[in-house]
Amino acid sequence: MTIYGVALLSFCFLAGKLLGNLLGVLLHINGDVGGVGFAMLLLIFSNAWLRRKGWLQPATTNGILFWTSMYIPIIVAMSATQNVRAAITGGPVALVVGIIATLAAFLLVPLIAKIGKTATPTTTDDQ
Repeated sequence: MTIYGVALLSFCFLAGKLLGNLLGVLLHINGDVGGVGFAMLLLIFSNAWLRRKGWLQPATTNGILFWTSMYIPIIVAMSATQNVRAAITGGPVALVVGIIATLAAFLLVPLIAKIGKTATPTTTDDQ
């Protein structure tokens, strides 16, 4: 069922947030460190594991596919909870690193888009 895909996604989100908060506590940072990344990794690995075991039904995949269309708004909403003002007033290093990471992501989009594409065979009409 579609609801199982949404349940898997919400479990991964909550586990990722927990891991991010625990990492923040271990690093003595008041906040979530990498919770979204942990959530996405958990989703990828659990999805692959469930498919390998044969436990992931096609209808369950629909729940995950539903949220993939919502991915960017969710990430924007989750990143909006970060303390941006503290990062900017804490020094220019955070701002410079953020700009560099954003530019690197933009530059890598064409490279990542080519991954997985099959080369189309060219035919020659020399006959």
